[in-house]
Amino acid sequence: MPDGADSVSVEVHGRVADIPAVEWDACAGTANPFVRHAFLLACEESGSAARDTGWLPQHLALSDAKGRVQGVVPVYVKGHSFGEYVFDHGWADAFERAGGQYYPKLLCGAPFSPVTGPRLLVRPGTDTGNVQALLIEGLLELTRRHGVSSVHVNFCTEAEARMLADAGFLCRVGKQFHWHNRDYGSFGDFLGDLASRKRKTIRKERERAAESGLKIRTLCGEDIEARHWDAFYRFYLDTVDRKWAHAYLNRAFFRRLGETLGDRVVLIVAEDAGEPVAAALNLRGDDALYGRNWGCKREYPFLHFECCYYRAIDYAIEHGLPRVEAGAGGAHKLQRGYLPHQTFSAHWIAHPGFRDAVARFLVHESSMVDEEVRFLNAAGPFRADRRNE
Repeated sequence: MPDGADSVSVEVHGRVADIPAVEWDACAGTANPFVRHAFLLACEESGSAARDTGWLPQHLALSDAKGRVQGVVPVYVKGHSFGEYVFDHGWADAFERAGGQYYPKLLCGAPFSPVTGPRLLVRPGTDTGNVQALLIEGLLELTRRHGVSSVHVNFCTEAEARMLADAGFLCRVGKQFHWHNRDYGSFGDFLGDLASRKRKTIRKERERAAESGLKIRTLCGEDIEARHWDAFYRFYLDTVDRKWAHAYLNRAFFRRLGETLGDRVVLIVAEDAGEPVAAALNLRGDDALYGRNWGCKREYPFLHFECCYYRAIDYAIEHGLPRVEAGAGGAHKLQRGYLPHQTFSAHWIAHPGFRDAVARFLVHESSMVDEEVRFLNAAGPFRADRRNE
């Protein structure tokens, strides 16, 4: 790994537990819970993100001459592309049909979490640009050591994407739907920004959800009991089964999440006579509420919208959070006040011919994403005089 004669060194760690939490979090900060040591540790020690599931940790840590960690990067050797949400299955198929071997590859990101956040994590007070450049060099060296086809930095910040592009990575643009808090004092203030027809629709949806007679509670920290986690895990599995998907997360993950990052968990639970029948899992950052998973025992009219979107908005307004990020996909979020927002990833591909093909594809894809974002913003639910604020 790159190092100076007597200044810094970059080491590879096969477990995030091998890097002290205080050192990792000094670099990760508190703003984004998905790059915190506790979240990554829950993924790994529960077995959700581990060698046996195709997630081999290879985290980078850059230390100074005194051994103090200056920067870290969450990295995994992947034997597949599941649980990433920046979809490259088509790339893998094309490369392998041409005779190449796409897997294994390297992934830099937060497992199972389509959440934008820093990926080149640097301790405050250091030379950020220099440390990030050394971490990028370390990523490329790790790619060469493993002999993999590529390295993918998913859901990085726009600034990181630019820096990675300067280092030879290809930049990819995607979109998600986020709700932005315009200093609202109440949900009614938010509704006041919407066109009349959209405002009426949301009011009716909330009324229909209330007619179910369910008690909806927003639980945080110690208010979340083992029985809530047990119920939520059942809901999670039911959602996975109905979508013919794979259950990436296990019960041990949710237990560890509650134990080690419980102060950041916001669980919105719907109960029928005290029995949980649906729930939405969110994690709170310093400046956002991140919606992650939803599940239910049985269907109720508009309960999904109430728990996942409207209660999240209520929480953000009450706690002064600037935005709600509602996760991947879902154009239906647009009419509920969640507007399209660009996301970024960066990709380094070893094979020159394959790299050129992907680069051409990304030019076309980026143009389509830009056009779609403009169209969706124009079709959003806000009054014309409030659309560009």
